Amino acid sequence: MTNFSLERNALLTKIVKPAYTVILNSSLPFNKYAYLATHNSFAIKGKHSRIGKPRITVPNQEDTITEQLNNGVRVLMLDTYNFKGDIWLCHSFGGKCHDFTAYEPAIETLKEVEAFLSANPSEIITIILEDYVSTRNGLTKVFNASGLMNYWFPVSDMPRSGQDWPLVETMVSKNHRLIVFTSDKTKQASEGIAYQWNYMVENQYGRHGMHSGSCGNRQESAPLTDKTKSLVLLNHFRSIPVTELACVDNSADLINMLDTCYSAAGNRWANFVAVDYYKRSDRGGAFQAVDKLNGKLLCGSDDVHACAYGQPPPESPPYEDPPPESPPSGEPPPSPEFPPYEEPSPPPEFPPYDEPPPPEFPPYDEPPPSSPPVIHIP
Repeated sequence: MTNFSLERNALLTKIVKPAYTVILNSSLPFNKYAYLATHNSFAIKGKHSRIGKPRITVPNQEDTITEQLNNGVRVLMLDTYNFKGDIWLCHSFGGKCHDFTAYEPAIETLKEVEAFLSANPSEIITIILEDYVSTRNGLTKVFNASGLMNYWFPVSDMPRSGQDWPLVETMVSKNHRLIVFTSDKTKQASEGIAYQWNYMVENQYGRHGMHSGSCGNRQESAPLTDKTKSLVLLNHFRSIPVTELACVDNSADLINMLDTCYSAAGNRWANFVAVDYYKRSDRGGAFQAVDKLNGKLLCGSDDVHACAYGQPPPESPPYEDPPPESPPSGEPPPSPEFPPYEEPSPPPEFPPYDEPPPPEFPPYDEPPPSSPPVIHIP
């Protein structure tokens, strides 16, 4: 994984350049893998208003839908509403979509999903709809118009009592590569769109779901321990997203929450991890979280890269001293014998040192005075 960083307002904010979460094989059931989800995938920072009026909402993501999918996101969370005679993706105000909360017609986002599935024939995408569409068959029409019905995973193939989902390779071979869930219970019977709470459990979202050491289910969900639902969704995002805090939210706090929710869900690892600003963290972030989940699901490791084709990595045996080599006869060699230890003899003694006497010299005699020289004058 390659990282690069960006400093803003004296706060270090790292945008992690994503690495694809590589699933080492496709021979396991769909629910034996983990996938990255973006909360409010459509609420993209800087996206221009399609209405021509200022939008008064808080974005949750920074990448387009296509960029999210190319970067490894495999679960999109979309809010659908009736608006201007069509189906739109929108934040609500008073339970309705307005000019100042609307993002774009749903068909445009769904066409991006179709283009990705068409270009990546081994990928599977899940869409989770917070569904407020009241138009009869409104969702069916927009999915048909987008071309996504060609990839539709039928409700009839979904497990209802906690059984495993079909193998990923089977889903790919049948081209059942789009799974869609709705929050509207009536849509399963009327439009063949799976009612979310029949198939998954989910923890509390928003600030109430981010308390360290706590992981309770949201109101609409069955208890996390209900194993008649084969999928587990872990939410980890604030009630109101804050870009500058996303690095904290998507780092150690998120990794710790994986373990907390594992215990709360009856020792089941999450299949979906939903976050805001999915690329932001102070380390590996949401990608590290998904790598950890896949490592746990595939081979019990903290990192999927330690796994090999779903098998646990070999463990090194404890170190043992090698046995002594035996002679050709097969008899063990005799233990070497060493003489008993003896204290060394004391060092030799030397006589004490005596200072030699100083040398004696004869007494000094002063020489006799010399006679003055005799000068002869002729």
